[in-house]
Amino acid sequence: MFYAIISEDVADSQQLRQQARPDHLRRLEALRDEGRLLLAGPHPAIDSEDPGPAGFSGSLVVAEFDSLEEAQAWADADPYVAAGVYSQVRVKPFKRVLP
Repeated sequence: MFYAIISEDVADSQQLRQQARPDHLRRLEALRDEGRLLLAGPHPAIDSEDPGPAGFSGSLVVAEFDSLEEAQAWADADPYVAAGVYSQVRVKPFKRVLP
């Protein structure tokens, strides 16, 4: 089943994001390579493709896991969590309808 991992950043997270980004991306690329990643990306803090110094307000990952517990464990092990980028991470089942 798919799960949505919805994360909210702490204030002024840009530097923390930059430091942890390579490890964060490696984990996402591993999901992609396993064929389990539906989509992933950050939420710009402003209405812009490149928010510049405004940075990002959070992230969304939708990926396939065997259970909610497995998805939560994967989310808890995110380098952004360890680096203090996220103030909150929610994991919810996701039912893909379209496309």
